Amino acid sequence: MGKVKKEWQETNDILGMFGQKTGQARRSYQEFVENGIGQGRRKDLTGGGLIRSAGGWEAVKAMRKDKVYQRSDERILGDSDFVGLVFSAAEEAMKKSYALKARGVDLAKIALRVSEVLEMKPEAIWAKGRFRQTVEARSLFCYWAVRELGVPMSLLGRKLGISISSVSKSVVRGQAIAESKGFSLL
Repeated sequence: MGKVKKEWQETNDILGMFGQKTGQARRSYQEFVENGIGQGRRKDLTGGGLIRSAGGWEAVKAMRKDKVYQRSDERILGDSDFVGLVFSAAEEAMKKSYALKARGVDLAKIALRVSEVLEMKPEAIWAKGRFRQTVEARSLFCYWAVRELGVPMSLLGRKLGISISSVSKSVVRGQAIAESKGFSLL
């Protein structure tokens, strides 16, 4: 509801889906939740990806009895191979992110690198506006911050004063800029 601040919750983004004004958004969200509660427990929405894709708990128990184990995570919908692939990609990204952080790379250093490759002042990254050079700088900054350093888009959005969807679009633009011009963070 956005009344208690918890760093891990994206209350503004969620409430934004239910209305422009906070009070109305809270009322609409509460109504949405109450309607969902009224539906009760739905079998089609319980049990996680592996359980659902394997055919339910009984099928999973039968596989375990036959010593067939599958990798699973209820947050990821898909079979064991897909879950493993997602975990491998996430682990690789985390290793890269930790290595950069260990080398002292942070948002300020990314901003300096962007200003260096685009031959501009670092302050331009934080400037408001839709000037071509500012958009290009912010896009490259967002790309490196999100994809290389693992910074959450919500945090970047707050720092840059833009929405998460704008950060997401900037990441895609930034990747295209980096690839077309041969820019790298290090």
